[in-house]
Amino acid sequence: MQPVPPADSEPRIHTTAELKSCRLGRHVVIGERVVLREVTVGDYSYFERHGEAIYTRIGKFCSIAANVRINALEHPMERVTTHKITYRPNEYLRYLGLDQGFRERRRGKPVVIGNDVWIGHGAVVMPGVTIGDGAVVGANAVVTRDVAPYSVVAGVPARRLKERFPAEIAARLAALAWWDWPAERLAEAVPDMQTLSVKDFLNKWEQSTDKN
Repeated sequence: MQPVPPADSEPRIHTTAELKSCRLGRHVVIGERVVLREVTVGDYSYFERHGEAIYTRIGKFCSIAANVRINALEHPMERVTTHKITYRPNEYLRYLGLDQGFRERRRGKPVVIGNDVWIGHGAVVMPGVTIGDGAVVGANAVVTRDVAPYSVVAGVPARRLKERFPAEIAARLAALAWWDWPAERLAEAVPDMQTLSVKDFLNKWEQSTDKN
């Protein structure tokens, strides 16, 4: 008999979290005092406490540690002042509205995060960055450029330290796309994820996938 997935797959959102115009997948967890604005979060991904993100698309099975900031706020350095009085004057002065052009400029630099990405404690991801499937971002890193799939980056600014797996293994994992499997198949695969080497896991489940 196939294992039965949990009946409740609805997102779990802490009562202190603030979300606006967001889309959350199944089994998503949003922690204490997380603030999200126009963010899509894929199935099984989670934010630990005090994280923030805006204008971001996050894949499935992503692990986002505490105090992470995704798509950090941009200020208009080319203007007379970088202060928000030029793009949010309504907070200070009557009859002056939001600078919609600046808002669209921010929206035009979304962050895209793939599947199975781990972002460490306190990391900052700057506007317009893409982080590939399976990548790891070290604690307190500042990510200013794209991160390749299955690479490990750290530092300020973040630089590549190593690859999680050889290129051939990474390509096979990407092709397997286990993060898109239904819950029943995942339940079967988890024990092998726990005990088999990555290569042995691939050998077994690539064959299983070919048969289906």
